[in-house]
Amino acid sequence: MAAKVRDIVADDIAPVAVENDAGGLASAVSVAGHTWFFNYGLASRSDKRKITSDSLFDLASVRKVFDATLLALGTIRGEVRLDDPVSKYVTELQGDYIRSVTLGQLASHTSGLLLPTDHPPWPGKSYSLAEFIDVLNAWTPQAEEQPGKQRIYSHAGYVLLQLALERRYGIPVRELIESHVLKPLGMTATLLPEPGPNGRSILPPDVMQRVVQGYLYDGTPIGMPGSQHSYYDFAGTEQMFSSARDLAIFLNVCFGGGAADPQLREALEMTQREMIRISPKFGQAMAWETVHVDSITIVDKPGGLNNASAYIGFVPAHRVGVVLLANRSDFPYEIARDHLLSALSRLP
Repeated sequence: MAAKVRDIVADDIAPVAVENDAGGLASAVSVAGHTWFFNYGLASRSDKRKITSDSLFDLASVRKVFDATLLALGTIRGEVRLDDPVSKYVTELQGDYIRSVTLGQLASHTSGLLLPTDHPPWPGKSYSLAEFIDVLNAWTPQAEEQPGKQRIYSHAGYVLLQLALERRYGIPVRELIESHVLKPLGMTATLLPEPGPNGRSILPPDVMQRVVQGYLYDGTPIGMPGSQHSYYDFAGTEQMFSSARDLAIFLNVCFGGGAADPQLREALEMTQREMIRISPKFGQAMAWETVHVDSITIVDKPGGLNNASAYIGFVPAHRVGVVLLANRSDFPYEIARDHLLSALSRLP
């Protein structure tokens, strides 16, 4: 089995892992409870640090699956409902449209929201909390969108979901993720550090030494290790950092392996259920996307910034999955969707 997994990785991942001398890649491949790690390239060219399975990467939008898990867990415990209007918790929201948006619609990208921070061309400034609320209250649909009727990918929707969860529990969302998801799973290397005045994460020196330098796809360094790139300048919008080793723990629990509290396992299963079909091939769950290819269903979530790429995906029916963490922009995660996971699913 190990030799076959190595051959598949050599065919699909290795050729694109260190293209253009731009950083590298940490990956984890899981098949039926067995996990292998494959690492390529440099965490930092300036000091020749190699990427390892414990190197820390910015997860970008992969963080959204953890926010969705919090919402699902609260639903299972009867603390919130998917059809709760977000204005029930963020009471400043009084706009005609936003008052109709629910927590479940935010989690499944069906709210209809589309702010300038969601797609290029990117705005030149960030939002304070007051400015964010003002924009949401003034927002009107651009093409007759209605809450729950269409899928429009929205970063702003998840920022609002994070804010609603904080208001519901009276606890910073960072602490909610740590106490409800990370600690129960033993994910000790997954962090949501506060950004300092210069936008760089506040981390102990020994932890900062494990954080990778980020690069553009052409190899241009972007920021410093631990830099956070966000259009939201208020608490709760911190970016998440993790390692391939830590995400492999999460990956295995997502498709039924490892040790997990029954309610947490149920919450993870709930987040994977398709809530809207976008096309014959693609569907949308709570943060996760569903991809129907080659007679299999892949559940996955890509994420990316201008200096980082992240991907986690799995085939529940075959108990195979993969984590890809690159310290450069635009890593071609489609290799996992189009080749890697299908090949792993065919293993005996």
